[in-house]
Parts: sequence; C-alpha cells; structure tokens
Amino acid sequence: MAANFALFFAFYILTPLLPLYLSENFHATKDVIGLVLSGYTITALLFRPFSGYVVDTFSRKTVLMVCYAAFAIFFAGYLAAGTLLLFTIVRTLHGGPFGALTVANSTVAIDVLPSSRRNEGIGYYGLSNNLAMAIAPTIGIFIYRWSHSFELLFWLALIIAVGGMMVDSTVKLKNRANERAARNKEPRRKLSLDRFFLLKGWLLGANMVFFGFCFGVLSNYLAIYSKEVLGITGGTGTYFMLCSIGLILSRIQGGKALRKGRLTHNAAEGMVISLVGYTLFIFMPTLAAHLTTTSSIVSAQWLTLTGYYGSALLIGLGNGHMWPAFQNMMINVAQHNQRGTANSTILIAWDIGMGIGILMGGVVAEHLGYSVAFWMVALVNALGVSLYFVRTRRFFLTRRISTEVK
Repeated sequence: MAANFALFFAFYILTPLLPLYLSENFHATKDVIGLVLSGYTITALLFRPFSGYVVDTFSRKTVLMVCYAAFAIFFAGYLAAGTLLLFTIVRTLHGGPFGALTVANSTVAIDVLPSSRRNEGIGYYGLSNNLAMAIAPTIGIFIYRWSHSFELLFWLALIIAVGGMMVDSTVKLKNRANERAARNKEPRRKLSLDRFFLLKGWLLGANMVFFGFCFGVLSNYLAIYSKEVLGITGGTGTYFMLCSIGLILSRIQGGKALRKGRLTHNAAEGMVISLVGYTLFIFMPTLAAHLTTTSSIVSAQWLTLTGYYGSALLIGLGNGHMWPAFQNMMINVAQHNQRGTANSTILIAWDIGMGIGILMGGVVAEHLGYSVAFWMVALVNALGVSLYFVRTRRFFLTRRISTEVK
C-alpha cells in the first residue's frame, strides 16, 4: 500500500499542472496539450497486456523491482527535456513502466493478502492510489503556487518514486517454485489473447472505459478549466483535498459491504454517487451563468462554488466505492493463476478511457470550450451507469467463480 501510494503520488503530483507547464513553457495549444498527455496513457495501455502475462509467468518480485526502477528513472527525463518534442517523447515512453508497474504491484498485493480478507484488502489497497490521486494534486498545486518551479516538482516526483521502490524491495513473497513446477508439467498452452486480456471479464472492462474517460478529463483539465472559465485560481488544491475526504468516507461506509462480498452493491452505489457529482460539477456553474442581474451575482457565485466543491466530495466518495468493487469483480471471474491478467485487464480498460478522455477533452475544449468538454463527461458517465444496470451486473453474476461474492 505504501509503495502503491508513492507510485501514484509521484504520477499525480504532476498531472493537473502539466497542461499549464506545456502552455507556459512551450506555448502549446489545447489540442496539442491533449495529444502530448494522451501519449503516456496510450503507451501504458500497450504495455498492460504483456505485463499481466509477464507477472503471471516470471518472478513477480523481480518484475516488480525492474518496473519500479524504470518508472522512477523517467522522472529525470522531464528535467532534461528542453523542447516540446523531447518532452513528448519522454512523457510517452514513461507510460510503459507505469503500465507494467501498476499491474505488478497490485498482483503482488493480492499474493500477500490472506484469501479470507482479499475483497476487503483489495479495497484498502485501492484506497492507497485513490488517496494519492486526491492528495498529490493538492500538494503539487500548493508547491507550484509557492515556488513557481516545475523543476522542483519533477525532483520531488523522482525522490518519491525512488522511496516507493525502496519500500517494495522489503516485500517478502512466498516461494512460487512449486506452482511454476506444476505449471511446467502441464501441456504447453498456445499463446492466445486470453493470456494477455481476461476475455471472461470483457464487459466489466468495457464498462470501466466510461469511468476512466471521465476521470481522465477531470484530472487533466480541472486546473486550467477552473482558472480560465470559472475564475477560481486557488481552489484546485482544495478540490482534490475534498475528493480525498470522499475517498476516506467511502472506505468507512463501504468496508462492511466488501467484507460481505457485496461487490455489485458497492459498484452501483459508487457510480450513481459519481454521476451526481459530475453532473453537479458542470450544471451548477452553467445555471449560475444565466443569473445575470446584479442582485443575482452573489447567488451565482454561491451556486458555482457549491457545485464545484460539492462535486469533489461526491466524485471521491463514488470512485472510492466503484473502483475496488470493479477490481474485485474482475478478479472473481479469473482463475488464481490469472490474477496478473485480471489486474492488467481492469487497468487496460481504465487506461483506454483515460487516454480517450484526455485526447477528446483537449480537442473539444479547443473547438467548443471547456464547458462543453465537461458536459461531455457528464453524458459519458451517465452512459456508463446505464450500461452497468442494463447488462454488466448480470454479466458478472453469471461468470463469478465464488458464489459467496454477490
């Protein structure tokens, strides 16, 4: 959990500020920013399927340490990138070790968890990266406002990543030699798509794409949208802090349901709460914009801030319920020797959604504005929720391996 927190903290301390960095340092346009940032996610996506196969085939500890070392080293590349082209190359290539590392780290976490506490344990493990997603941008924005130095942030990300790698080096795993020996005695299976992508969980993955899309747009364009459209220059850090509070509350509220195996309940509750949050985020400022009379100015400001900060709490609460539920559902349709593949599959889906969201968000913002881009987010989220209730829930219940999981 500590190493996973460091991994995502190092990543997300830069995420909301990179659009500003590209705009201020390289004078990149909105659509170019979207293109540059989406390269990271696309590369991570390409590495995910092979990562699941490698983690399930070779020494997981060795794979974990190699991936973490590569992930940390790439932060030094940001410091050396003096042109937009060089930055684009470094950022795009960095997605490879990130994609492999998230699969390796989560698979090792499952290995060290007792089977009787796995659902609950994965929920708490997932909380570590969710908290990092929420806390790191707050700290990154605070440091930038204090120092106005992107170089300091790049150094900080590098140091934190190295610290996470050192923590992971202390993890002790059971000897899997017997498991590998038994697998070697089995007839060699043909190299098929199912070795890289868990076909049994394809609809769970497809559903996750919708939610990854929404968070991709939000996490990458929140700071610049707040500044340029809403006129909120110092509230982005507070936004992510409220998001983290929602995530913490989700564990308090949803931990009991996970212990009882009520995965579909947690997923449904989380995605509905998130939908309300995304809708509130864009609807309230839009409503406020139509209050043009002098007497309505105070009301307009109140509506904007209520929708802005209220959505942070709701989105954090919703994602905190939804993510561990979907990850557990994917693992519960996989065999024990497919855990790496199951993890890579759910992360592949999230990456596809994030990548499309970042790219589409930049293009739509460039041609139609950020408000339209975030209305698009609310619509996509609603489609994802509809898909879950119409098809995905039943899909999981008919394919689950354990009947104790509901």
